[in-house]
Amino acid sequence: PSTADMIVARAKISSDDIVMEIGAGLGALTIPLARAAAKIYAVEKDQRLCDLLKAELLVKKVSNVTLIPKDILQLDYQPIFEENDRQLIVFGNLPYNISSQIIVNLIHSRNFVKRAVLMFQKELAQRLTAQPGTKDYGRLAVMLRYCANVKTIASIGASVFFPAPKIASEILELDFIKTHNYPEHDEAMLYQVIKAAFGNRRKTLKNALAASGLRINPQTAKQALELAGIDPSRRAETLSVTEFIALQISLSDVLPIQAY
Repeated sequence: PSTADMIVARAKISSDDIVMEIGAGLGALTIPLARAAAKIYAVEKDQRLCDLLKAELLVKKVSNVTLIPKDILQLDYQPIFEENDRQLIVFGNLPYNISSQIIVNLIHSRNFVKRAVLMFQKELAQRLTAQPGTKDYGRLAVMLRYCANVKTIASIGASVFFPAPKIASEILELDFIKTHNYPEHDEAMLYQVIKAAFGNRRKTLKNALAASGLRINPQTAKQALELAGIDPSRRAETLSVTEFIALQISLSDVLPIQAY
């Protein structure tokens, strides 16, 4: 319980906040969140756990929690945003196997989400916070750097969980930022370019782009990279967000419309 209270405190949840919790389970985080926030939307796809949590909330006399018995990957954030007329704060101890999908969903839904406080296995957290030029730096790290400030707010040892997992966890805060300060660009195509560049991360950028699903030949890839001021022999893991944006813009200039 003290760990859950610490997480809520470090996340600086206030009495004005509307929180969506991913995977509420038996309420280990739900109840301390409910005591701090205005309202909680607790998403839990296991109906048995929903029934148990509902009973626990009654016992604890918690009345500001709305249970949503649904898979988070099927949930639309917009109606909840509109119902409350304010952006959400998303919380969750994410299952490893769907962490990446949830992050991508959050990025696409960030108009409705102010920030997210998420627990990950330590190895994934390290990949999400990796710096350009390191082996852990990949597609999700670039996507997050593009639209969020990411920081670690706590490290959690395996012993505070039951049953105890094999590795430690880290809690990251994703504070979503405006992207209009970048040069004018195509966000959907940018994500495609990032994915293509990391799809063959051991190849040079020229060869990785040519081998991707973007339907680019090596000469066109080389032309776009040089137009963006990027050495075609570099690899995806060395590019900053601004360089990926420059690459997307240059690809738009050399590719036929809708070629991607």
